[in-house]
Amino acid sequence: MSRLSCLALGAALFCGLSFAQTESGQPLPVVNVGFYEFPPYTYSAADGTPEGSALRLTERLLKHAGYHPVFRSLPGARLYAGLRDGSVHLWPGAPGKEELKGHTLESRSVLGEFDLALYFRRDTLLPRLPEDLGGRGIILISGYSYWKPYSDWLSDPALNIEQHRTSSHTSALEMLQRHRGDFLLDYVTPVEQARQRLGMAELPYVVLHRLRSKLIVSRRAPDAQKLLDALDGAYEELEAQGEDLRLP
Repeated sequence: MSRLSCLALGAALFCGLSFAQTESGQPLPVVNVGFYEFPPYTYSAADGTPEGSALRLTERLLKHAGYHPVFRSLPGARLYAGLRDGSVHLWPGAPGKEELKGHTLESRSVLGEFDLALYFRRDTLLPRLPEDLGGRGIILISGYSYWKPYSDWLSDPALNIEQHRTSSHTSALEMLQRHRGDFLLDYVTPVEQARQRLGMAELPYVVLHRLRSKLIVSRRAPDAQKLLDALDGAYEELEAQGEDLRLP
C-alpha cells in the first residue's frame, strides 16, 4: 500500500480540484476523506501523514472503485460540520450519529466493530450504572462524542458528574492512574494500545456499547449515492476475490 494521500490546507475545503490524474493521465474524481484521531484505525503519524488500518482500507476501496482519495485529520466537531456542508465527502466512522442525522448516507459494508467502555482503577468497586457515577470525575477524550444514554449521564444535573478532558488515550490513562478522575470513558482498542505502550497493568472495565464502523458519505458530496454504491460494490468485489477486509 502506498502512503496515504493528504494535502496541507488551511481552508475549509480539502482542495479546489474535483479531479486528479493517474500516471497514465486518466482523470479520477477526488474524494475528500475526513477522519479524527482514533489509533490504530485512523490517526496522524509524527510527521502528520495519515495512517491506520481503516484509512488504508478506505484508500483500497476508493481506488478499486475508481476514485482518488485525499485524507485530512479534523476535530470531531469540524468533521461533522464538513459532512453536513459537503466539504467532507466521506468518513470511515460510526453510523447513527445524532449530529449527522439526515445529512449522510451509510454503507451496507461493515468495516469493523468497536467497544465503548468505562475503565476504573483496581481500588474502585464495580460500579452500578449510572448511580455510582454521581458526584464522581470521568475522564473524556477531547473531540469525541459519546452515545446515548452515556452522553445524557454526563450532562445530568442529578448525577453531577465532573468532566476531565484530555487530548490522548495515553494521557487519559495517566490521569486515571494519578487519581485525577475516577473513571475513564473511552474505546477499548486505543486504550489497550496506549496501556501497553505505558507498560501499565490491565485495568478493569465495563463494556457499555458495541458499535459498527461503516463508510459514511455526505449527502452533499458530488453524486453521493453513486459514490456509496461504488464503495459497497468495491467491498463486495474484493471480498468475493478472497480478501479479508474486516478490521481487527
